[in-house]
Formats: sequence, structure tokens, C-alpha cells
Amino acid sequence: MKLPSADKDQFRRACSKFATGITVASVMGVDGAPHGLTVNSFTSVSLTPPLVLFCIDLGSGVLRHFRPARFFGINVLDQHQRSVSSHFARKGHDRFTGIAWLPGKTGVPLLPGAIATLECRTVRRFAAGDHLVVIGEAVTAAAHEGKPLLYFASGYHEIP
Repeated sequence: MKLPSADKDQFRRACSKFATGITVASVMGVDGAPHGLTVNSFTSVSLTPPLVLFCIDLGSGVLRHFRPARFFGINVLDQHQRSVSSHFARKGHDRFTGIAWLPGKTGVPLLPGAIATLECRTVRRFAAGDHLVVIGEAVTAAAHEGKPLLYFASGYHEIP
């Protein structure tokens, strides 16, 4: 028996009840400049090898920089970096303007103040619905003190 897909708005509301951390995925673009975007669709996949994935909307303007990239970065934001998350979520501007960053060992942009950073070698990309799923193998990983910026029920939250 084939059932119809869930209603888009109901699906969105149901998924918003899953609390997630907020990350900024970053890459050195084909133009030699840093590019990135706010991502909450991020997860670890495997410990051996150390794999992660994130999803990027197929309509995103920065997709053209992530598609050919051999390496990408994941910056797990601290709860005090809400403005960074909002900045990288806005469309229509250079998202690294006014943002401090450091090149990682692979050259990807890493954000100071993040509670964790990963540099990943891209191992697979595939379309799933209206998103591109990007899987990467972590080649560097660092964790720092702090509390994560959380997203739940369509809003930012902090751990007290």
C-alpha cells in the first residue's frame, strides 16, 4: 500500500521538535575565497573511519563552492555565537565579511570560539530530495570548552 507523503508544514513542525546543535559548514571556494553557511542538519556517521555528514539545499548559492571541494570544515557553535549563526544563515551577502577565521591544516576556514571544529575530506555526495548530502572523513578534530548553541521548535536555545 502506497501512502502519500506527510504534509510539508506538519513535517517541518514535527522535525522542529528534535533539538539540534548549530554548525557553520565552511569551504575554500573555487574563487579562492572562504564560503560557508549555517547548518543544523549535521551528524556523525561512523567512528571507523571517522565520518560525518551535512545537508545543503540544492538551491543554496554557496552550493557551487561545496560541490567540487576536496575538503570542508564543520564549526560547532558556542551558545554565545548566535549572531554568527544568524550571519551565516542570511542570503545575498559575502558571509565571511567581518567574520574572523583561521585556515585549518587543509586550508578550510575555521571559526575561533567554536566549541568543536572538524576538517573533513569529502568522500561522497548525493542528492536526496531537495538537498545534497555531503559525507566527509574527519582528518582533524578539535574540541574546546563551552556550551552548544541549540535549535529547537524554530528558535535558538541555550543550556543553562
